[in-house]
Amino acid sequence: MSSSIFNTNSISISVSDDESDELGRMRVRVRRKRKKHGHHRARTEFTQRLIRLFVKYWTLLIFLPAAVLLIFEATRIGRKPGLVVNSEINEVKKPNLLGNLELSKLKELSQEKKIDSNLNRLDPTTHVVGGVRERCLKLLPAEELEHLDIPVDEESISKPVKRLVYISDHETPFGGGESTLSWQRTNGTRFNLFTGNQTLDEREASFKVNETAVVHCGFFSENGGFKISDKDKSYMQTCKVVVSTCAFGGGDDLYQPIGMSEASLKKVCYVAFWDEITLSAQESQGNKIGEDGFIGKWRIVIVQNLPFVDQRLNGKIPKMLPHRLFPNSKYSIWVDSKSQFRRDPLGVLEALLWRRNSMLAISEHGARSSVYDEAKAVVKKHKATPKEVEVQITQYRHDGLPEDKRFNGKKALNEASVIVRKHSPLTNLLMCLWFNEVVRFTSRDQLSFPYVLWRLKVLKNINMFPVCTRKDLVNSMGHIRKAKPLTS
Repeated sequence: MSSSIFNTNSISISVSDDESDELGRMRVRVRRKRKKHGHHRARTEFTQRLIRLFVKYWTLLIFLPAAVLLIFEATRIGRKPGLVVNSEINEVKKPNLLGNLELSKLKELSQEKKIDSNLNRLDPTTHVVGGVRERCLKLLPAEELEHLDIPVDEESISKPVKRLVYISDHETPFGGGESTLSWQRTNGTRFNLFTGNQTLDEREASFKVNETAVVHCGFFSENGGFKISDKDKSYMQTCKVVVSTCAFGGGDDLYQPIGMSEASLKKVCYVAFWDEITLSAQESQGNKIGEDGFIGKWRIVIVQNLPFVDQRLNGKIPKMLPHRLFPNSKYSIWVDSKSQFRRDPLGVLEALLWRRNSMLAISEHGARSSVYDEAKAVVKKHKATPKEVEVQITQYRHDGLPEDKRFNGKKALNEASVIVRKHSPLTNLLMCLWFNEVVRFTSRDQLSFPYVLWRLKVLKNINMFPVCTRKDLVNSMGHIRKAKPLTS
């Protein structure tokens, strides 16, 4: 009985070979897990040791490299100036007498890289309007540009200015269509024989709009300056539409226009005005004028006897007075010498003038809209002396130029590197008045344009196109070198 009781209460447990192996693997996994945990603990202790060392010696780690750098710089200061090798342009440079390195080569290299990246780009400039990306300058399709005609000017009896009379030093006008009065004075101011020596009373009278307007607007003679050859005059009198630029003092190179249609090549003159300084500089670079007077598409007109010592003022003559240089031209496009014109000129006239029924199109200023803010910027950037800017701004305040940042709902402050205009008595008057302000005050024409626009209230239909449109019109290179002033 005892045996049966024993058998009843006992439990038989059988363990197979497979289960034995499974238990073994579990033990191995446990052991491995414990081993891995040990490695983690060792790494943690090592990291904590590094942190303790850094906290203890951080001052040494920071100040030791600084001390080494200070010693190195002190040894450099103590050295005598020697030869410095510029590896970028592979050239040895010597310090000048003032101890400063001659960096002109490096600057020229940088400028050449900029020109290479900008030159001959025809890709359109775009901006986002209402969430949709559009082209800044919407030109007609190429096939329409080829058949685009210059519109016939219809005379209107309602025009506020029908005839413009220029005050000059001889009785024969430079070109036909408008009269010239005899006027001759001399003094030591910026006004001279070329400008007619305008007085303040005459300045005030010139802003009074009449059907026949009398105004100083420069002139062309042996005594007055800006002498050009008879051959060039004859060519310029044939131009109906002109794209013009100038480079006086050798400051900039000549960039060939691109993007024009065959129709524009036949109907549009491209004229670049140079002085003898620029001619010499360009010839030294291999840019020689052909026997026909051209370099590429540009007709080069050499100007002698420039009327101003200040080359910036000389540059305002072809910029602001194309109606005097091209007496038979109906339209003109001015492009600063720092830019390459890259659009079809007839297409530009259609997009900026004809389509919008405008008489003048000019690029608005990208940074500011107030004349008074611009005056402060001009002084700050040393573009003109504080004294001459103060004289100009004081006169404008006295005349009542408002502080408003806009006139007639438009941004009046311009950038003026591109000017597209119709040659009419009213726009010609505007440009003459603008030129006279630049001569009287500073050569920073941004300051005087809003004032003239404000005084000449009859001129309403002006297209102040945005900066992105200007960028679409030209490839900007920047000025290559500083223009050389006239010595006499």
